[in-house]
Amino acid sequence: MTSEISYTVEEVANLLKVSKLTVYDLLKKGEIPSFKVGRQMRINSKDLDSFISGKKTESPAETLPPSTSRKNQVNDTGTRNLLISGQDMVLDILGKHLEGKGNYKALRSYEGSLNSLLAMYKGECDIVSLHMFDGDTNEYNVPYVKKILIGYQYTIINLISRKAGFMVQKGNPLNITNWPDLNKNNIRLINREIGSGARILLEEQLRIHHLSSSDIEGYDRIETSHLSVASSISSGEADVGVGTEKAAKIVGLDFIPLITERYDLVMINNKENNEILNILTDVLNSASFKKEIQALGDYDISQTGQIIYKTS
Repeated sequence: MTSEISYTVEEVANLLKVSKLTVYDLLKKGEIPSFKVGRQMRINSKDLDSFISGKKTESPAETLPPSTSRKNQVNDTGTRNLLISGQDMVLDILGKHLEGKGNYKALRSYEGSLNSLLAMYKGECDIVSLHMFDGDTNEYNVPYVKKILIGYQYTIINLISRKAGFMVQKGNPLNITNWPDLNKNNIRLINREIGSGARILLEEQLRIHHLSSSDIEGYDRIETSHLSVASSISSGEADVGVGTEKAAKIVGLDFIPLITERYDLVMINNKENNEILNILTDVLNSASFKKEIQALGDYDISQTGQIIYKTS
């Protein structure tokens, strides 16, 4: 029988950044399946992934009146909705801090980096998070923003940096250490969706190393989050996937660091965003925010709050 990783209620609460009471309520309503081991409730990783994926398909716009846009929506209390894109848990903490600094309501979109940037171009997102590697310049994010946000004035500001690389089974039994190892016949990859930062990193590294995706077993097998990729490896369905150190540790995998990726935020520079951009900068540079991020572990905050690029 294939082994399946499972979580306690407390672990799920930590992953979702909610209270244990909220998790128990979700279990009671049947929104997340569970089972008992003795007196302890357990949640299978696949069931948790299905719950998260279901929530990702529910755009924050659906909580707003149908005739109004999700972006820049001002509700009856005068609160402005801020749509923040991306998947890292740090963004949930950021949203909480932004709400504490003004009359704002943080809404979340879980699209990948490229789709989020395209949504910003179409005026559908307020704050976009990016971790897109460009193999021609060895630079993160700026080359992509310059190509996509044509005609806009914008600011790119650092959120955090983090290690990206291979998530592998405990003990790394296949000795996977570098990008060319993916071409070995006995190695099964689990990939991310097109447009995600992890997928872009993989595609750029294959291009740089003159490797063909058609030679990689499992290249077309897709999961839509770092945690889902990690769970697939842990259960034995795959041998390796591109992801973050944090996701590997959560699931109990080994991690092979290959690059430090800069995880940045982008905002459009205009009159209606002046206040929130100033608040965002203040939050990112605040001791309280940095302390909370540092407590999570596996994040580099040495550049947090720094302006990476700003159009003149």
